Amino acid sequence: MAHIDSGKTTLTESILHTSSYLVAPGSVDTGSTTTDFLPAERERGITIQSASIPVKWKDWTFNLIDTPGHVDFGMEVESASRVVDGAVVLLDAVEGVEGQTKGVWRQLDRHSVPTRMIFLNKLDRPGASVHNSISSILNHRLHPNPLVLTLPIASFDSSRYKTGEPGLEGIVDLVNWEIWRWHASRESTHAPAEKVERIPLPRTEEELKASQLFNTDHPIIPEILEARQGLIDNLSVLSPELMETFVELPETPSPYLTLTTQALMSSLRQLTLDRAILPIICGAALKHVGTDILMDFVGELLASPIDVAKTSSSTAIGSKKKTAIKRPDQLQMLAWKVSWDKRKGWMTFVRVYSGTLQGQSGLLNTTSGQRERASKVMLLYASQPEEVQSLSFGSVGVVLGLKHTRTGDTLTSLNAGSSDATLRSIVPPPAVISASVVPHSQADVQPVQEALAALSRTDPSVRVTEDAEEGQTLVHGLGALHLEIVEGRLRDEWGVKVQFGKRRVSYRENFGYEGEEGVETRSRWERDVGGKRVGATVEMKVSALVGDASRSEELNKQAIDSWGGSLVSISETAGDELEAFPSPESTSFNHTLYPSTSPITAVLQGVLGALSSSPHTMLPLSHLNISITSFELDQGSPPTTLTAAATDALRQALFKAGPGQVMEPYINVKIDVGEEGVGKVVRDLTENGGEILDLAEGSNSATAGGEEEGIGPYSSEGIYLPPKWVTPSSASLEAKSGGASFKRSVRAVAPLGKMLDYSSRLRAVSGGQATFEMSVEGFRPVGDMRRLEILKEMGRA
Repeated sequence: MAHIDSGKTTLTESILHTSSYLVAPGSVDTGSTTTDFLPAERERGITIQSASIPVKWKDWTFNLIDTPGHVDFGMEVESASRVVDGAVVLLDAVEGVEGQTKGVWRQLDRHSVPTRMIFLNKLDRPGASVHNSISSILNHRLHPNPLVLTLPIASFDSSRYKTGEPGLEGIVDLVNWEIWRWHASRESTHAPAEKVERIPLPRTEEELKASQLFNTDHPIIPEILEARQGLIDNLSVLSPELMETFVELPETPSPYLTLTTQALMSSLRQLTLDRAILPIICGAALKHVGTDILMDFVGELLASPIDVAKTSSSTAIGSKKKTAIKRPDQLQMLAWKVSWDKRKGWMTFVRVYSGTLQGQSGLLNTTSGQRERASKVMLLYASQPEEVQSLSFGSVGVVLGLKHTRTGDTLTSLNAGSSDATLRSIVPPPAVISASVVPHSQADVQPVQEALAALSRTDPSVRVTEDAEEGQTLVHGLGALHLEIVEGRLRDEWGVKVQFGKRRVSYRENFGYEGEEGVETRSRWERDVGGKRVGATVEMKVSALVGDASRSEELNKQAIDSWGGSLVSISETAGDELEAFPSPESTSFNHTLYPSTSPITAVLQGVLGALSSSPHTMLPLSHLNISITSFELDQGSPPTTLTAAATDALRQALFKAGPGQVMEPYINVKIDVGEEGVGKVVRDLTENGGEILDLAEGSNSATAGGEEEGIGPYSSEGIYLPPKWVTPSSASLEAKSGGASFKRSVRAVAPLGKMLDYSSRLRAVSGGQATFEMSVEGFRPVGDMRRLEILKEMGRA
């Protein structure tokens, strides 16, 4: 996982090659990688969908998932984050922590991924810096205790440290106390495994200094001693067991070198499982430097399914019942992805949390309450399937034949005896952009509708709605590139004749009354249906959703995401405390506990209908805190009566509150541009509603982006930070430029609607000499002038 262009797919190819799965690795540049097999991925050179592949390495088997880095495909990262037990987050050592690095980190936090490590990639490139990369981890508050486990050797020739030449010829493993040396020529694109040499390091300082590994004046010798000392000191502070072992060592001139690898590894593993440290591994994936070491540490340190088995149960949103499976041998799986294949049909990717899945077995979807049958069970090696008889505990595999299962659904065996055993689901990110769907002819309308329904099942972040006012079908996505890919998939995978209209940003309206007490309403709905009087009563309190309420707990956060930014709570019976519920259209809603005939489902459907369109602007509503304090259905009345009453109650509250503020999606943008172009870039951003946050010196400045939301960076006190000369090309570049970088990084927030054509605008103002990246910031209220612009743009003013 990483920001775009950090080398995730290249590292995946290196892992597959090093583990002997591939004879020769593919390349992103030539479109020959294993995991990027879609035509659009190979054409664009980016990862669009996550790809899973089992990897065997020594005594371990890893379920490797390569994820996209582009923010437009965040749903793929979201679903993968839900089912992994450990994550390797890549940092481009030239850039350090970037915008989407923080986005990925937040996703891992949201799903409580128990173990993580950092792979510092591209250390062979000019400008790469271990020092600045670790500083950026502290500045952006990823972790307070990054721990360097390996140290790069730019060259075994000390003269190249003086000239500042880039390179990566070896790595010092500070834990196993050995050196890995790659003998490939500097011109070679790849370093074949047979040219790697592992050399144990002496266990005394005198022997180390007298060894023939380095020149006598090589600067790395004293530095690896200091790095080893820093590693053990940091671990000893956090691990009493290691401190006791270290203190009990016999007195020797080099106690830090005599401590055994076994003692270090035991403490490292426990502290990694406790997330007390963040292990850092160095390398260069394109040249296969450090890949072996990374896989060794992944096997040793990251959590296995056994380590996290006790945390696989969770409380489903909208249910006070604990949803753990009652027996460890009872089957329980989570569908974390669904895809479509023209020959195989629906392919459901599952993670087995308990029990064993057998082929041709009956299943119960406890989320929807529907029965399914697994016709075939497979392991998927990227695009190559391998049929197997079963999937055991902890496995990631693919099930064929499931007709109704969607992303985030829980599956159990038919004889489980517990229909409420539902794992925490996967909530897609909210859409920020939409486009109209235009079939080529009337005959294409039905095929296009069916294709959209199928595609939205494979990608839950794609939403399809009907604009009754304009008589259009709208498709909503996470960005312009996302919609472009969706349009291509409809034509290429489903073969429909369609094109998308002009991209439109998805605006929102918030609640018009800002008082803490909110607005209380009561709706008594009565009608004559078939000569019979039916009725229902709903009472609710509506207020603006403030930040503290939305961050109060993880279950609330999931529920808010499912409603597009609002919180809906219900008191099931009079006097009970309020409980947050997800949208009945979301994958996290438990249809088994609350079927369509349930009064609660009927009330929520009414709320959903009212939130879809404001009575003031016709925009969807967001950032509302809706508390349904009581509801009552008259005897003999259908549940739909409650739906009408709930819609009426909420619309009454909206009329009482008056028009709310129009909210516009904003994005974070970072532009790397030369000094001469900074003024033009800043002017263009401000003229288009942007707000400049920072003008940092260089993309990987040690001070760039340090403070967010008024919270300062983590302290570097007590943290071992390798000196800048360890990566000599970065130190040389800083010296030549007088301590400043050649480029500046402009950080800003800007309205998404003004940035849809930013690529061409930036090319014009910078002469093609600037690059940029974007990530979602969220919705912000707009001023009166901008509100009028938006409503005129949508034909509603």
